[in-house]
Amino acid sequence: MPHTAETATAFVITAVEAKGTASRHDFDIPAIVTATHSLTETWDFHKVDQNMFWNIAATFLKH
Repeated sequence: MPHTAETATAFVITAVEAKGTASRHDFDIPAIVTATHSLTETWDFHKVDQNMFWNIAATFLKH
């Protein structure tokens, strides 16, 4: 399966909703995808360091 912006977006949504304590509406998902892709230069977010990913996601938590 090729990795695209769409697969990266699906990854982010799944990750933020995985524990059931937050939903996709609590985060700026497109911003997370854009920032992660810009820093890692890959759409395969499975390969991204998890600490980096969650630091990026926390930056885009809506208040």
